[in-house]
Amino acid sequence: MKHLIIATSLAAALPIVACSKDFDNSTVKEFNLSRYLGVWYEVARYDHSFEKGMDNTMAQYVLQDDGTVVVLNTGWKDGEFKLAEGKAKYPDPTGEPGALRVSFFWFFYSDYNVMIVDEDYQISLVGSKAEKYLWILSRTPVPDPALLEMVINEAERRGYDTSELIWVDQSRNIASLEGGQ
Repeated sequence: MKHLIIATSLAAALPIVACSKDFDNSTVKEFNLSRYLGVWYEVARYDHSFEKGMDNTMAQYVLQDDGTVVVLNTGWKDGEFKLAEGKAKYPDPTGEPGALRVSFFWFFYSDYNVMIVDEDYQISLVGSKAEKYLWILSRTPVPDPALLEMVINEAERRGYDTSELIWVDQSRNIASLEGGQ
């Protein structure tokens, strides 16, 4: 019985230990929302239910007069075009410059942490307070390899498992940009 209690206690503690891995989701120290606006292609992401099976995914950020940002997420799933329209708030531009709050459903907001953006705003690493969300975004469907390597290295340094990234097929967007679709 004593062994069963110890084994049960250890088994119960394993998820806590497994989830307590240190990771750094801190935001950039300087962030210019105006430069971040526009179209971003999703290069890679962690798998999650709301984008499962999607490819050629993009996000567009459009500033509104009231200071909120319209978020248009698009992609293709099973040959069908999908659009999700949301909104973002920028609650603390000085205290937490790269932290936005994004909602796609009523008043339920999620963290959107810009953890890295290069000086030319061409590539970005985005996460949330939970380590299960991670995205690599680029202004082009195929990012500059040196910038991509820098972002991957930084994600690993921050404690993210980059082997879990799903690399997004952007062939439809590439063809569209080349005038093929």
